[in-house]
Amino acid sequence: MRRLAPLLLVLALPAAGDPLRYAEDRAPGIVNPLFATTMAEARLNELVFASLFTDDRELRSAPAIAESFTVAPDRRSMRVALRRDLKWHDDVPLTARDVVFTIEAMQAEGTASPEASRVQWVRRAIALHDHSLQLDFEAPEIAPEDKLHFKILPAHLFTSTTVERGNAFRTSPVGSGPYRLEKFNEDNSISMRRVGALGPQQVLMREVADKNYQAKLLLYESLEALVRVLPRDLAVLESDRSIDLYPYQTNSWWYVGMNGANPQLTDVRVRRAITLMTDVDALLKPIGTGDRVSGPFVPSSPFYDHAVKPAAYDPDAGARLLTEAGYTFNGREWLGTDGQSLTLKLAAPASMDTAQDVVVNLQSQLGGRGVKVEPEFLPVAEWKKRVWRDRSFDLVLSQWSFDRNEDVYDQFHSTGRRNFTSYANPEVDALLDKARTTTDPQEKKATLRQVHAKIAEDAPMVFLFTLDSYAAMSARVKDVVVHPFYFFTWVEGWRLE
Repeated sequence: MRRLAPLLLVLALPAAGDPLRYAEDRAPGIVNPLFATTMAEARLNELVFASLFTDDRELRSAPAIAESFTVAPDRRSMRVALRRDLKWHDDVPLTARDVVFTIEAMQAEGTASPEASRVQWVRRAIALHDHSLQLDFEAPEIAPEDKLHFKILPAHLFTSTTVERGNAFRTSPVGSGPYRLEKFNEDNSISMRRVGALGPQQVLMREVADKNYQAKLLLYESLEALVRVLPRDLAVLESDRSIDLYPYQTNSWWYVGMNGANPQLTDVRVRRAITLMTDVDALLKPIGTGDRVSGPFVPSSPFYDHAVKPAAYDPDAGARLLTEAGYTFNGREWLGTDGQSLTLKLAAPASMDTAQDVVVNLQSQLGGRGVKVEPEFLPVAEWKKRVWRDRSFDLVLSQWSFDRNEDVYDQFHSTGRRNFTSYANPEVDALLDKARTTTDPQEKKATLRQVHAKIAEDAPMVFLFTLDSYAAMSARVKDVVVHPFYFFTWVEGWRLE
């Protein structure tokens, strides 16, 4: 048995016991980990819900709901013992039945959870008794505890493992995490109160759509935390002695996705031409600093193939590729063999930080080379519907954010649930399948580097950059350590003076 070590606010100084207030551009539309698709939702889930395992300060798996575990010698199953002192926020004991329910709900086809891929490796989950369960795997697993970081849900509040997105739980969630969600307020803020003895007594998430205004609220002591500081605000915040900056590395990267189901984008030469006509450094400069990426991993990842260099900005080479693909340039625009211009509709989420700057810049770059771009800035719900469900777009600007496993299967496997660009390559499918089943860490690394190279060659996306990120905190918030993926993972170690 292996054991692990356990919108205009009052501009006044907060009184003792006041909440730690942080801002999101948009309040999460749903509080249910089964349907989390934004980082705002992930951050809120980190406060309200708990998982079997979580990250310690060295980003190693450490127990949370789990107390100990044993992996079978053939590595095809494991037994997990749960802590006996845990309760849901409604005082119902947390048991193995809750873990089994969560896994089965994520796997249920009727649930249509975007998180389903996180448990596809589990063949069966069995509650042995209240505080012990067994997980059987589809294939041998090297470190199954690293894959058990998804949030656990209370089985007693659901009638079926098929959970609908509109289930009432989304507005009255009950978790087992460090904070109990108390109230959705009329101004779209969300109030939470500490459950245990550690961390700020209260946390208040405020919706502040204007990123510039967020910085002002922090300066005027009407917020205690900014999740991400805009580059143009760094100097002002850094010079203020009442504010501390915390750099952190997110595991996310920006991209312009191309809809492979669009006949104009089926030809890889057209996709490569758009890549060559995009000056990525010019897109990055107005919004901050960071590293360019050449494929679907961040440069610090062991799976990143550094032999694959980011595409050079070469619009003339792009023009030659469009000519090879059958397009003709008339001095103003590119025309296909059908006489239609190469005009692409771009969908961008209106809530995405600095998206407008990037889109306008991209539109100007491509338009200057005869490729027309018609941008649309969509509310989150409409963007998800247009992109995820209807696949009604030509180009899409967004970013992927990953956890420690950096599993890109759903994004690039032909059967992946998040493969909304309709990308399909049998070689990549085979490599992704192999990476999921191998028990050799070195083989997995080498396989995913091949995935990186092949996807870069196919150009289903213009791979852009990963941004340098800074959080800003009032100096009243002490002992802050920010988790690079989920931000609030170690909030119980923070103190609010």
